[in-house]
Amino acid sequence: MKLIAQKGPVMAHRISLSPILAAARNDLRSHRASRAARMTLMRELASYSTPADQIELDAILDRADPDAADEIRQMIHRGFAA
Repeated sequence: MKLIAQKGPVMAHRISLSPILAAARNDLRSHRASRAARMTLMRELASYSTPADQIELDAILDRADPDAADEIRQMIHRGFAA
């Protein structure tokens, strides 16, 4: 089999990877930032270690946005289950 080089814009139909790679980098950057924020929150939640601290945290969560409070309570529960 003999390969013959072609001249001209043969790759004109080729998709540019630059936008795809940029989007992937942005997604990865966002994922890393979200994970770092979750890890920081988990460390902060772990500091509520005494029963009095946990009562205070419950009171704070009772006053917080219900959706955010539920998410934090789930994080606490996962932390205790681990």
